[in-house]
Amino acid sequence: MTASADIARLIISCPDQHGIVAAVSQTIAELGGNIISLDQYSTGVEGGQFFQRTVFHLPGFAAARPEVEAAIESKLAGRFSMDWQLTDAARPKRVAIFASKTDHCLLDLLWRHRRGELPVDIAMVISNHADLADDVRTFGIPYFHVPVDKHNKAVAEAKHLELLQGNVDLIVLARYMQILSPEFLEQVGAPIINIHHSFLPAFIGAGPYQKAKDRGVKLIGATAHYVTEDLDEGPIIEQDVIRVSHADDVAQLTRYGADVERAVLSRAVKWHCEDRVIRHGNTTIVF
Repeated sequence: MTASADIARLIISCPDQHGIVAAVSQTIAELGGNIISLDQYSTGVEGGQFFQRTVFHLPGFAAARPEVEAAIESKLAGRFSMDWQLTDAARPKRVAIFASKTDHCLLDLLWRHRRGELPVDIAMVISNHADLADDVRTFGIPYFHVPVDKHNKAVAEAKHLELLQGNVDLIVLARYMQILSPEFLEQVGAPIINIHHSFLPAFIGAGPYQKAKDRGVKLIGATAHYVTEDLDEGPIIEQDVIRVSHADDVAQLTRYGADVERAVLSRAVKWHCEDRVIRHGNTTIVF
């Protein structure tokens, strides 16, 4: 039996009001569950929105799940106008990774997955180039090369949808150097996480590290966020920075940037797959 067997996660969001924590705890106790951890946050004392992540152990959870869902719906959802999600910690989320030619984020995710550091099942890697195929296949992960014609991206996106739909719970853009169309985002049916340097919007376009060097930047950072139709403006999951010096050349700045990107993306993916991230408008609550 795995360490996550019979462990469930209940994620809720509702208008803040009296008695939510007590009611959730009582419902879980009545079902025979034991709460392992509970995190909560409210946007305001009065008129705020309430968020809670509750992790609990319930023997035989897989078989009891319909009963648990019925209890949540009848005892909590209507009473508190609650949006909720119940997940089984023993079932890792199925992930597809998109990449281009740059390998540091992609290989870091594959390495962490092989070491058991990411609670995911990597279903496939999709790339618009064939460069990384041999590296990926050493991990035993299927690699799909789908070229993208800049004059007709719809053909590639149709192939992407064919590969993805019904097969994945999350898509990770590990330095995938293509813009996804609004039509693709509407149809894909899974959240998407992207990673990029944190120079935006100051140094947009090609050669950001050269531009940063020319301006004497003292911090190198990275941002992981959910993808929306507004380019690079989706809800932020994680960010980090490191200090750099005037003595660092562009190559060193780029290496620093790659280090930060790897760490930030892996944390964002891990937190999402552990149901620690709740989206609220264009922001996130991360427990």
